[in-house]
Order: sequence, then structure tokens, then C-alpha cells
Amino acid sequence: MASTDIIADMLTRIRNACAVRHATTEIPTTKMTRSIAQVLKSEGFIEDFTEVGEGVKKNLVLTLKYKGKNRQPLINTLQRVSRPGLRVYSPSKNLPRVLGGIGIAIVSTSHGIMTDREARRQGIGGEVLCYIW
Repeated sequence: MASTDIIADMLTRIRNACAVRHATTEIPTTKMTRSIAQVLKSEGFIEDFTEVGEGVKKNLVLTLKYKGKNRQPLINTLQRVSRPGLRVYSPSKNLPRVLGGIGIAIVSTSHGIMTDREARRQGIGGEVLCYIW
């Protein structure tokens, strides 16, 4: 059974992989998941991501990042904000600051998927997809 909320599915897969300290996790490829993976990589939450598979069966393989000898995951919390049943939109001035700037909010704007910091800098609002710290 395919999930209708691809973002929640992606966050859950990353959350589960971090919980059991997996090196990688696979996520079905869409433009949205690819963009979110790009933001996670640029913000340093994941090591890298690659696409594997053919045609419709393409998957993103995310390489997760850990720190220290105990391999503590860099991602502590992934929290879905806007969801299919309740969309959350925010103008640039009211974009949330996650943990006072320690975490990031991923925002879907008219200029693509970006962090709250980047959206604020460009002066554009959008749909707040999730919080990560």
C-alpha cells in the first residue's frame, strides 16, 4: 500500500533508520523528496543521496550522518507540520524559528523547497512542510 503523504513517509523512514543506526535508507523518488533531500544535504543533516532504479521504480538512497563513538544521529527530531488534512502556510515575516535557529523549517515556496532562513532572506513565504533538529 502506497502512502498518500510522501513527505510524512520520507520523514518516518529517516526517523526509523536513525533510531536503529542504519547507514542508509531508501525513499521513493519524487520531485518533492529529491528537493527535501537536497536541503537536508546542504544543511548538513545527511551525508549524501543518490538515485537508484529504473523508470517508475526509482528510489533515493540517503546516506545518514552520525557523530561520536556512540554514533549519535545528527537528526534528533523530524516533525511534520503541514499535512494533507491541515495545510500550514506562513508569510515570510511569520516563518517559524525552530529552537531559536538551531533547527530548520523546510518551506515549500513559489521558488522551490528551501529552509526558513533562506525564505526569510528572499522575503517569500510558503507552506511549512516540517521541522528538523
